[in-house]
Amino acid sequence: MAVVTSDNTDKLTSLTANMASASYHISNLLEKMTSSDKDFRFMATNDLMSELQKDSIKLDDDSERKVVKMILKLLEDKNGEVQNLAVKCLGPLVSKVKEYQVETIVDTLCTNMLADKEQLRDISSIGLKTVIGELPPASSGSALAASVCKKITGRLTSAIAKQEDVSVQLEALDIMADMLCRLGGLLVNFHPSILSCLLPQLTSPRLAVRKRTIIALGHLVMSCGNLVFVDLIEHLLSELSRNDSMSTTRTYIQCIAAISRQAGHRIGEYLEKIIPLVVKFCNIDDDELREYCIQAFESFVRRCPKEVYPHVGTVISICLKYLTYDPNYNYDDEDEDENAMDADGADEDYQGSDDEYSDDDDMSWKVRRAAAKCLDAVVSTRHEMLPEFYRTVSPALIARFKEREENVKADVFHAYLSLLKQTRPAQSCGMSDISPSLRVLLQVPMIVKALHKQMKEKSVKTRQCCFNMLTELVNVLPGALTQHIPVLVPGIIFSLNDKSSSSNLKIDALSCLYVNSHSPTMFYLSALVPPVVACVGDPFYKITSEALLVSQQLVKVIRPLDQPERDTFDASPYITDLFTCTIKRLKAADIDQEVKERAISCMGQIICNLGDSLGDDLPGTLHIFLERLKNEITRLTTVKALTLIAGSTLKIDLRPILDEAVPILASFLRKNQRALKLSTLAALDILVKNYSDSVTPAMIDAVLAELPPLISESDMHVSQMVISFLTTLARVHPLSLAKIGGSSILSELISLVRSPLLQGGALSAMLEFFQALVGTGTSSLGYMDLLRMLTGPVYAQSAALTHKQSYYSIAKCVAALTRACPDEGPAVVGQFIQDVKNSRSTDSIRLLALLSLGEVGHHVDLSGQPELKTVILDAFSSSSEEVKSAASYALGSIAVGNLPEYLPFVLGEISGQPKRQYLLLHSLKEIISSASVTGLKLYVEGVWTLLLKHCECAEEGTRNVVAECLGKLTLIDPETLLPRLKGYLLSGDFLKTLEDPDLNVRRVALVTFNSAAHNKPSLIRDLLDTVLPHLYNETKVRKELIREVEMGPFKHTVDDGLDIRKAAFECMYTLLDSCLDRLDIFEFLNHVEDGLKDHYDIKMLTFLMLARLSTLCPSAVLQRLDRLVEPLRATCTTKVKANSVKQEFEKQDELKRSAMRAVVALLTIPEAEKSPLMSEFQSQISSNPELAAIFENIQRDSSSANMESMDTS
Repeated sequence: MAVVTSDNTDKLTSLTANMASASYHISNLLEKMTSSDKDFRFMATNDLMSELQKDSIKLDDDSERKVVKMILKLLEDKNGEVQNLAVKCLGPLVSKVKEYQVETIVDTLCTNMLADKEQLRDISSIGLKTVIGELPPASSGSALAASVCKKITGRLTSAIAKQEDVSVQLEALDIMADMLCRLGGLLVNFHPSILSCLLPQLTSPRLAVRKRTIIALGHLVMSCGNLVFVDLIEHLLSELSRNDSMSTTRTYIQCIAAISRQAGHRIGEYLEKIIPLVVKFCNIDDDELREYCIQAFESFVRRCPKEVYPHVGTVISICLKYLTYDPNYNYDDEDEDENAMDADGADEDYQGSDDEYSDDDDMSWKVRRAAAKCLDAVVSTRHEMLPEFYRTVSPALIARFKEREENVKADVFHAYLSLLKQTRPAQSCGMSDISPSLRVLLQVPMIVKALHKQMKEKSVKTRQCCFNMLTELVNVLPGALTQHIPVLVPGIIFSLNDKSSSSNLKIDALSCLYVNSHSPTMFYLSALVPPVVACVGDPFYKITSEALLVSQQLVKVIRPLDQPERDTFDASPYITDLFTCTIKRLKAADIDQEVKERAISCMGQIICNLGDSLGDDLPGTLHIFLERLKNEITRLTTVKALTLIAGSTLKIDLRPILDEAVPILASFLRKNQRALKLSTLAALDILVKNYSDSVTPAMIDAVLAELPPLISESDMHVSQMVISFLTTLARVHPLSLAKIGGSSILSELISLVRSPLLQGGALSAMLEFFQALVGTGTSSLGYMDLLRMLTGPVYAQSAALTHKQSYYSIAKCVAALTRACPDEGPAVVGQFIQDVKNSRSTDSIRLLALLSLGEVGHHVDLSGQPELKTVILDAFSSSSEEVKSAASYALGSIAVGNLPEYLPFVLGEISGQPKRQYLLLHSLKEIISSASVTGLKLYVEGVWTLLLKHCECAEEGTRNVVAECLGKLTLIDPETLLPRLKGYLLSGDFLKTLEDPDLNVRRVALVTFNSAAHNKPSLIRDLLDTVLPHLYNETKVRKELIREVEMGPFKHTVDDGLDIRKAAFECMYTLLDSCLDRLDIFEFLNHVEDGLKDHYDIKMLTFLMLARLSTLCPSAVLQRLDRLVEPLRATCTTKVKANSVKQEFEKQDELKRSAMRAVVALLTIPEAEKSPLMSEFQSQISSNPELAAIFENIQRDSSSANMESMDTS
């Protein structure tokens, strides 16, 4: 017998006590439920509900049985409210009771569904839906869900098949659809019987039954097996070709469209048979049928992009035909009437007269709407046909802006917006092609003419569409509307002043004005300012905030500081209005955060551009800024506004607030908000530059005290801003820098110089700083002092610097100082030469001395140092690789300072010193990379001949350097040299190198191709058709390149083809970003699929591609999902042999993680989890603790990354 410890006994007792008290409480409630008073029953059921919702509740068998029985009884209660509550109790009850009780519930509900009383039937079907909604999803692999579903299915199919009572049928179909949607995967065995029960319902006399059957079939095809799917499609096709009656034909077409929407990836292979039928039915004179046919086309276009491709032309021509299909209305008289209408704009009745034609039986508008939506789908999915769309689709849509049915008009506008959005990414097109944006430009006059009429329409929706369209036009083509502003502004003002405008309409009108207000059309200001000012005063905060943005733009246009020659306009009439409305919003404390921020920005702009006209209002306004600076919520925006004001060419007087503001700004440098630090540093920089006479030493000290913690390699951008600020100080306030020697600022800077991460902008800022610092002539910070600080640790020999990069940075700083103090140069250069010669110098001293000579020699001619050449050439024989490469860099860099003296010497050495060729060629590469083009032109021929001699060198390293030199040399004179270079390729044609018999040539060709695809995609876009077959060919594993190598007792396989496969997959990854619209995604996916089963490195690459593809072209990935899931699953379930080395385990972990990232990305495609294989894989993940943990981590990371990208944008 097991021994029960006292601790456990306590737990058991408390558990039993809990159960006892719960069951006591519940039996009390059950008793009240039998009361004759409906209020008692209601309250008791309500209490039971809250008990069941507690996680802690535990019921014993007896209580379970009683509760279930009671709830089922209450479903038949006379009082409706009690019934409703009882149904709600079912949800939490299902997850709290044992399986056989759930089956009892389901049984009773199914029986009641067929009862005679309508109310009972209704409540039971709601009950069943509640139960189904509470069952755990299919991916959790729970047995309960499976057994309940099996129970319900049989009962539902029989209820559907009985056609006596339509309402029962409808409820049953509804529940069936629900169940198939949530738990379809568990019913695989029932799918055939479900199908045979649903198909006859498609011919039901009741349309509602047909409609719900179609919904259920749509959910069925997401999870059913292939046989069931084939049966369904065959049935639909045979019925359609029989075409018994119009009414059923409509239903079958609707059904096909629904299947395609839900499972487009499966219906693709049948499109060849389906599309001709649908085209045929389009020609029958039946509006409803036409609408359904066009809707079917839309779903094919969106869901089967590959298979529908050959038919897109047909679909477009059908849509264009029916876009204008309006048999009962005559549009002809409008165009002649145009001028009359404009002259007669006040005649409101005219616009209303359209309604007389509206005919209740006229269904043609539905056909037009379907056509517009279908065109929208075509335009959004077929990027490669843009030129074609601008020729045919665009004019047709513009011509339909005059559509009389508002719903259709909105869809026509939407389709045109989609066309513009497709044009937005400025794809680098081939030169021959007219760029998409140019095509838009050609259509702008037509668009403006069509919209001009629409902007005065009564309908708010129409006007809103017009503004969205104009806004998008300017986003695609900035400046597109500049010439047309005079025509459009009255329409915008009309909507801003119109009393009937909704707030959304005003917001859209303002944002349309905002994107257009950059253009210098000034003759409208008098009309524009009053409505905009009125909108700033609008009670709705969104309108205010949009209007403030527009006001800010208007201020820039009223008085453009950057183009004083345009400043001929008299701004005085508008200043008061703009200032008054903005200051009112700026003072208000109780307004929306966004309005606060935009009022601050707008006022900043007003002071920056018009501050000299504000007179006495200025100091008071600046004091409000000071208040906003002290408030955590508005401080960042205020800092930016102050930066704007401080940089104004009007020299605004900031003295009233500087004393208080600078210490506050200094305190912001302590805050843990990066954006605030960066903005504050920018503000301080410009304040010190432009207000140097008002900035006191005390203020500067307050700022300097905050700087040391900000100088660190962990945030280079902040460090760079700090260094720039210090440089400004050194130039404007040289005295204040005396203190930085004593503080830790300088030591932090010196340690930053030694960081391997210092490069680019931060390094340039550092060099400027040292030049400015040595220029201040501050005592104890002179040339020699700084030189010692920089080079001290190397000479102290206490420890070599850990990173080679540090020596390069120190050398650059030394050179910068030497350039700033030319008198000190010769002595220091002499010292460095001695250091290199001295046999007692350590390698690190030699390294630093050589690099410093190189950096100084780059800018200063060192030919006056007689020993220099021999000293450097001797260093070529050093035992240290680092010293050798520093010597070769130094020789090249010094040569740049005096080409005629050094370049012939280097070339002579290359010819005469075969042993040192590699290093000398590196010197030559440095010369070619850094010297000025004009200086080099004289020597090009000599260098070229010399390089060609070394092309055939046996050393691969040397050949690579020669190649780099040739490439860089070619850029100096491409007209002459590029044809020569091409001539050396055997075929003279780069593309042929992809077919070269030599594996290494092909690999290098792929690397070249990848570089082109990455940096200059326009070069290769038009070659893809020829290149892709070769590229894909290199992704295959070649058996003949795999060999066995014996390493002692072990045999080890080596795959010589791995590198070239890797190069090929890298090219594929690059093409996704630069040339997506030129790829056949399905062909591409075939090779990705092979890569998923390849070597470790290639798997990692293909996992990345999958994640990228999931966002770029989800529908294509969905079609291939089942084939992609399998290799992912294999990767995640592979076990490493127990006796493997540690690296093997690490590699496998990395693979699992990477595969999981791909899975998480695939699951972002909405229909992915409906795939049976995917949901099975998901349940496998959730049942394996290790995989589940990885999966959850990655999901968390990806959602937080999305949040972050939203924050920074």
